[in-house]
Amino acid sequence: KKLLKSGKSELNTDAWKIAQKYLWPWFLFDIITILPIPQVVTLTIFSEMRGTKSSKKVKFLNSIVLFQYVPRVSQIYLSWRKLITNNKKFDRIVLVKASLNFILYILAGHVLGAFWYFFSTQRLAACWHKACDQNHSRCVGISFDCDRSFGNLSFINEFCPINTKNTTSFDFGIFLKALQSGVLESEDFPQKLFYSFWWGMRNLSSLGQNLETSNYIWENCFALGISIFGLVLFLYFMGNLQWTATKSVKNWDKVRKKMKSRKRQKQQKTMRSWISQRGFDSTIKREIIRNIDQRFEEDEDVYVENLIPDLPPDLQNNVKRHLCLNLLKNLKFVKDNGLAAKHEQLLLKICDSLKPKFYQEQSYIVQEGDPIDAVFFITEGTVWTCTSSSNGGEDSQHAERLEKNFFGEELLEWVMKASSADMYNLSKLPIYSKTLKTHTKVEAFALMASDLKQIWHSKLSRFGPEGLQSQAASRLQRGWRGHRDHPKTDDAVVESKEPSILQRI
Repeated sequence: KKLLKSGKSELNTDAWKIAQKYLWPWFLFDIITILPIPQVVTLTIFSEMRGTKSSKKVKFLNSIVLFQYVPRVSQIYLSWRKLITNNKKFDRIVLVKASLNFILYILAGHVLGAFWYFFSTQRLAACWHKACDQNHSRCVGISFDCDRSFGNLSFINEFCPINTKNTTSFDFGIFLKALQSGVLESEDFPQKLFYSFWWGMRNLSSLGQNLETSNYIWENCFALGISIFGLVLFLYFMGNLQWTATKSVKNWDKVRKKMKSRKRQKQQKTMRSWISQRGFDSTIKREIIRNIDQRFEEDEDVYVENLIPDLPPDLQNNVKRHLCLNLLKNLKFVKDNGLAAKHEQLLLKICDSLKPKFYQEQSYIVQEGDPIDAVFFITEGTVWTCTSSSNGGEDSQHAERLEKNFFGEELLEWVMKASSADMYNLSKLPIYSKTLKTHTKVEAFALMASDLKQIWHSKLSRFGPEGLQSQAASRLQRGWRGHRDHPKTDDAVVESKEPSILQRI
């Protein structure tokens, strides 16, 4: 009942069903795998080899030894596949997978080397048996057991030469190297182990291409097995490598998508926070969210801390007007000249030409003494304005904190009052009397001098050359009349000077 309440499957209490699950078929498979059949059969094989007559039991026992390696290899393969497919932590350890593949390759080379050594002893005993079959009278009453052997068996060395290859009497084929190297007679176990292991690894790597076999059928079957097994193992490793690479790519793709989703969620949260802090109306909000979401769907990166450059031009202008129009109207020069009421379209055009800027904390925007080439409108963040002044020969520092304010108003005043030559060439620009440095991250908009020049130029172009000449002539006439009526004053002379840009507008 507790299992059912927790959502788990019902517990099986039937003893026979439990026994069937474990007894068939994998339990029998495991029993066959762990039984020491090769060790027992090997002892029987060597006892059969001690006799002077060849026995067909050896071939049968060899097949049993080979047969038991099938479930052992299958068990290794199944356990390995289960490990790499079910363990999520293991999927991330590519080095462990490569190590397991290498261990399987080493194990295969070791097994082939062991069989080669094992079959070499049998081929040597088979040669002895053949020698006794042809010289039956000289083998009566003797045994190949070293502890019980007696009599003269020197004829065996003549019939089974190992120093020189003699295929006429007996061809050892691929097992001749084992006899010539002396590993069969050696009592040094490491020597036997590593020499057989080297032979197995070399021929497994070369797919048995260097093997020179005799016409003995089981020897040829063993050589074919080496070639086929080496090829299958190579294809398996290549397929496994491809599978591992594909799965790693899929896993990385999942991780990348998950990270991307988290990043998008964080960006959307930052975006909505940015929108809400700036108090946009519902229409602008919807347009901003729609455009940014579209950029997200197109898999494009968006700098959410400053969304304005990623918006369409028309929407950018609406955002700039919302954020900067009131700041622009608060400029002293705009208030004094009544531009907010007389030239609202001009102010809107100025807002549209603003360039969004974003500055990190503790960074300089402008420094004292630099040319004033822009007016800055601070819409978010805190900046400090610092100036150095001389007071009685001693320098003192003054700082002023600005938030949602403007800086560099002198440029606007200069452009309004500048002559045509100075304004159009942007010559004789005034300089900043203060240093502007950020205290926090700052969002600002810059009205560049070049943009301001274009705005005034387009505003004046509506008069045309003739219109400007007529306006200048009328100004001169008014000045001359004033001078004629009031010759002692210089006001008319002042009025006769070249008109300013603001006066032309």
